[in-house]
Amino acid sequence: MGVDKVDLQALFTLSYGLYIVTGASEGRLNGQIANALMQVTADPICVVVALHKDNLTTELVEKNKAFGVSVLEEDTPMPFIGTFGFKCGRDINKMTQCQYKIGETGAPLVLDHALAVIEAKVIDIIPVYTHKLFVAEVVSAETIKSGTPLTYANYRLIKGGKSPKNAPTFVFNKA
Repeated sequence: MGVDKVDLQALFTLSYGLYIVTGASEGRLNGQIANALMQVTADPICVVVALHKDNLTTELVEKNKAFGVSVLEEDTPMPFIGTFGFKCGRDINKMTQCQYKIGETGAPLVLDHALAVIEAKVIDIIPVYTHKLFVAEVVSAETIKSGTPLTYANYRLIKGGKSPKNAPTFVFNKA
């Protein structure tokens, strides 16, 4: 079934957060905005994230078999989101645009506008058409501050945000 037969408004009822997913390999650090991330098990605690197969972050996560996650706060400014969502890490060093710390896996953990940071070690990689699903076991998690997490719905409806071409939700820009 093609996308033209899918009611995109129905897909807007799914809940998503907005996160920065980071990776590191061979001294290179990068991060990107992602909304396709969720916890999938409790014992052990595992998460899964979908990243576009052509993105630099995907390459770094695949090489190092680990990633970081920063849970963004609702008040995250659009220019900050734009740095991680609409600029390519092959062209700029995104980490010079923020405060971060290096986690135990080597992944950078972005602290600016973060409510929490999580690190995970990849246990499986599943290709899905244009994306790769990284299934990973959480090795650390830390609350940075209290607040309301930024949801994709808030980003899209209140902030007027769009999805970049490599995002799983790019097709929603037409709706």
